[in-house]
Amino acid sequence: MTDIFDRQRLPAPVAEFLRDSNPWWEGKPGPVQPSYRRWAFGTLLKRLRQGPASITVIRGPRQVGKTTLQQQLIRTLIDEERVEPQRIFRVQFDELPSLRGLDDPVLALSRWFENRVLGATFNERAHEGRPAFIFLDEVQNLPEWAPQVKALVDHHSVRVLVTGSSALRIEAGRDSLAGRISSIELGPLVLREVAGLRFAVHLDPFLPENGLEPLLRHEFWRDLQAHGVRQSDVRDRAFEAFAERGGYPMAQTRADDRWPAVAEQLNETVVKRAIEHDLRMGERGKKRDSQLLEEVFRLACRYAGQSPGAPVFVPQVRQALSADVGWTRLLAYLKFLDGAMLLKLVEPLELRLKRRRGAAKICLCDHALRAAWLQEQVPLTAPALASAIWAGDLAGHIAESITGYFLAGLPHLGLKHFPERGSEPEVDFVMVIGEHRIPVEVKFRQRIDPHRDTQGIRAFLEKSVYNAPFGLMVTMRDEAPEAVRDPRIITISLPSLLLMR
Repeated sequence: MTDIFDRQRLPAPVAEFLRDSNPWWEGKPGPVQPSYRRWAFGTLLKRLRQGPASITVIRGPRQVGKTTLQQQLIRTLIDEERVEPQRIFRVQFDELPSLRGLDDPVLALSRWFENRVLGATFNERAHEGRPAFIFLDEVQNLPEWAPQVKALVDHHSVRVLVTGSSALRIEAGRDSLAGRISSIELGPLVLREVAGLRFAVHLDPFLPENGLEPLLRHEFWRDLQAHGVRQSDVRDRAFEAFAERGGYPMAQTRADDRWPAVAEQLNETVVKRAIEHDLRMGERGKKRDSQLLEEVFRLACRYAGQSPGAPVFVPQVRQALSADVGWTRLLAYLKFLDGAMLLKLVEPLELRLKRRRGAAKICLCDHALRAAWLQEQVPLTAPALASAIWAGDLAGHIAESITGYFLAGLPHLGLKHFPERGSEPEVDFVMVIGEHRIPVEVKFRQRIDPHRDTQGIRAFLEKSVYNAPFGLMVTMRDEAPEAVRDPRIITISLPSLLLMR
């Protein structure tokens, strides 16, 4: 038996780090964790127990709670599911000491755990009905991580949970893991989570997890708006907190801290960490220009909710950096930021196999990042905007960015925007569900003009080729159903829309 346990040796600092970061092996507690559990907790626990795929990937920008979810799941497995602590192995790769000289680190570390902690092979434990659980945090920074994880689950009966803050690097591994993986995207807090975290009020999601078919029914949207009105007390308190501080858990849990301190923390731990760590290295080890990345992100914040394209980006970047930078490179850097999940690029709608010209619309993952990076807070509630006339247009763009990011995060939903094309007016977003397309206009203003503010939706609905059953108008207030005077157009306030998930 001694020979088996001597097969895999690790450098002493690595072995010590692994034991320190898995204190449950020795009956010691881990770090104190928040009592509040994000929406993904139940789904992840179910997939770890009996999901069809042996690997579950949860991806999202930094600081949205992926690591906290891992720790909460581990405590639940030990305390409530009665899983022996020695069957649980967690590795946080962005803090792990140097792995130089270690071939195939995922496999090497797993063999070390199997031999030194589990006390039997993975398959022996699985045959006993006591499978091992392996948690790999920020694994995407490890070269060739996906083939190693594939080899692990192909030859061993284990359950694996992977987290990552780079969609590009996680997606790059999907081909290797085809048929073995299920994934969840976790963004900043949704509105009902703000209500739960800040005010300890539980709200169930309005949209069930089993598909997008309800979105094709008029009554779903009318019922969602009515649900928002019924919950208006907690909804409006949560939206006020969200408007002021955004959806990052740290911003909401530190509600008593002054905004400049929270903003500095967001800049350091989210934006700069992504730019200086996650995005710094490109293909073949080529370094990306962090100053250029910062400038591109600054402009993305400035034009959130808009589709500025080359005519805006190129001259402003050249002036700011005094450098001859072309649109191809700037677009690549925008896509890197999309890959780091700091924003989503919503592409123009294409029809009949014809590529439509137009720039992508920029939707930030959280408007608080804009407020922190630009040092500019913009009010988003109706009372605050009533006394801040200067902020009206900015608030409208930010509301559009919030709407776009929220809708783009709905699993399996196709989201596009519709630029002005000849005689056809612009439409802010188009939801694509199968063969149907639902136009969405964001009119975040104190009063709705039933004619002017509906032109884009009406023009879209009148084109039979778009196959649009109805249109949505996202508003600032809870408008009366007859406000737009067109039964094909449904109004829903932004706070009510955000209660969908």
